[in-house]
Amino acid sequence: MNRRTFVKTLPAVAALAAAMPAAAEEAAAPAPAPNLEPIILPKPETDGGKSVLAALCDRRTNRNISDKALPPQVLSNLLWAAFGVNREGGPFGQVGRTAATASNSQEIDLYVVMAQGTYLYEAAPHRLVPVVAGDLRDKVGHHRRRRSSGPGAPVRLVFVADIAKYAQSRLQEPGLKDAEIQKSYYNVATGLIAGNVYLFAASQGLAAWFHNCDKTGLAAELKLRPDQRVLYAQTVGYPATD
Repeated sequence: MNRRTFVKTLPAVAALAAAMPAAAEEAAAPAPAPNLEPIILPKPETDGGKSVLAALCDRRTNRNISDKALPPQVLSNLLWAAFGVNREGGPFGQVGRTAATASNSQEIDLYVVMAQGTYLYEAAPHRLVPVVAGDLRDKVGHHRRRRSSGPGAPVRLVFVADIAKYAQSRLQEPGLKDAEIQKSYYNVATGLIAGNVYLFAASQGLAAWFHNCDKTGLAAELKLRPDQRVLYAQTVGYPATD
C-alpha cells in the first residue's frame, strides 16, 4: 500500500475505531429474553427491620426455604441491600454501592433466577433486565450433595465476575491486571455481597443459603462471555414451616 492509498483509508479506520466501544457495549449487554419484560423495582426502603446487632445475632444458614414468592418490595430491598447504589458520590467519580469492590470496579454482576426467568440486576436504575426465559432454578442448586432446598425456593442469586470491568476501573492499580490477585478481589467482593444478603435475611425474618452451583451449565444458559465467570449462588426466601 502506497502513502496516498494509506491516507485515503484513515477516515474509514477512524470511523471503525470510534464504533468499536459502542459495539463492545452492545456485545456486553444481555440479549432480550422473549416473553419477558424488564422489572422496574420499587424504591428500596432504607430503614426498618432488626438492628445490625440483632441481625448479626440471628444470622445463619437455613436451607429449608418455602416456595412462597417474595413481594416486589421485599425483592427490591433484598437486591439493594446486596449490592445496590447507596450514594451518588462514590470513589473515583462513580456511584457507591452497599458492598466494597477493588478500586470500585463493581465487577460482580448479580443474576436473579426466578420461576418465570433469569434477570440481570442493574443497580443504578434499580431494575431487573430479562436474560433467559424459563425456570433455571434447578441449575443453581448444589447438585453434588443434593442438599438443595428444591426448585421451589423463589429467588436464587448467581454471582458472576466480569473480569473486563477491571480494565474499566478509573484507578488502575497493579493488582487489577494480575490474574491471581483478580481472583482474590472477586472472591472477597462476592463474600461481602453475600454477607449483606445474610444480614438482610436475618433482619427481615427470611432464610438464606450461600452455596455452590452448576457453573458450566449456568454459563452456557446465560450466554456469558469468556471473561465472565460464574462463582457461587445464594438462595433466599421465607423459611419453610414444616
